[in-house]
Amino acid sequence: MYYREAGRLVKSFASDRRMLPLMEDRWIVIAFLAFMYIVVTATASDYLFSAILIPMMVLGVATLGLNIATGYTGQLSLGTAGFMCFGAFAAFNLVLRLEMYLPFAFFFAGVIAGLVGIVFGLPALRIKGFYLIVSTLAAQFFAEWVFNAYPWFLDNNSSGVVALPPHHYKVFLGQESTPFNAVFWHSYQGRYLITLTITLLLVLACKNMVRSATGRNWMAVRDMDIAANVIGISVAKTKLMAFFISTFYCGVAGAMYAYCYIGNLDFMIFNLRRSFLIMFMVIVGGLGSILGSFLGAIFVYGWPILITRMGDWIFGGGTLDTAFVENNSKIVVGTIIIVLLIREPGGFAALWLTTKKKLRSWPFAN
Repeated sequence: MYYREAGRLVKSFASDRRMLPLMEDRWIVIAFLAFMYIVVTATASDYLFSAILIPMMVLGVATLGLNIATGYTGQLSLGTAGFMCFGAFAAFNLVLRLEMYLPFAFFFAGVIAGLVGIVFGLPALRIKGFYLIVSTLAAQFFAEWVFNAYPWFLDNNSSGVVALPPHHYKVFLGQESTPFNAVFWHSYQGRYLITLTITLLLVLACKNMVRSATGRNWMAVRDMDIAANVIGISVAKTKLMAFFISTFYCGVAGAMYAYCYIGNLDFMIFNLRRSFLIMFMVIVGGLGSILGSFLGAIFVYGWPILITRMGDWIFGGGTLDTAFVENNSKIVVGTIIIVLLIREPGGFAALWLTTKKKLRSWPFAN
């Protein structure tokens, strides 16, 4: 490996509790952030921003939200897209009716989705496993029903699809005509930077929660809720908090999906298929892993794009049939899920940790 951990002595409690105790790791993170903020922003094309980077980060946040409930707390959920739908519609109505700036609308949209998540998480106090999946699945169908039955949420638009108007894209400094908003919302670079910043803040928040007493309570309930109750952990409070934070992340992801990615609002986008895709991202990336959430999102979302681009290279500019790409993606992702569940249940994140461990001691025996 590029560095060794031998001789790294801990000299204080503060250094021992650092998120990244090794200086080399901190420099790697700084270099990565500099690359994402400076190099990518200056050199990437509009296609890379709009079709790859922004949706991957948004889906990574949604996957991280599901991982908080399922991976860290052991509460199975299949209503992720429904909670994203609540977040997207909440952000739209907050901006439309209260003229709220988008960053604040994203936050409160997450809070509203979190409160909805608590309601649908109440059955987790009595049931678990497959029965809980069915309970959370109700959130998916409820979201589709309520936004279809009540056009008020769509500003009484009869078509069911609302194109987000330019004056909704306000950040901090007044109306959309200001230079600040023109730079940050009327260009793919600006939307990319906003998405990257929100994603980074949510990842840091999740990392700190996992390292705190809150995260330890989550994992105690996941491993054995009866034992957690015996040692004084409030199982009900822990489960509901996990559902709130999980659906908060999903709500923010839904708001970013509408405003930063597709630019319109349609409840049919947040369908059951998307909930399954996000669940597949969690399985492929790794349960209980922040890194795995984004690795799973990159693979599941990026594989069809990679197949399409490979077809362009192989056939000299010709495009592959859409049905072939979709069927190939289902076969590959399904095969990967089966192999990982058999050989490495920890997903890509566990494979990375194993590889890193072997490289750290190479060329010596492990």
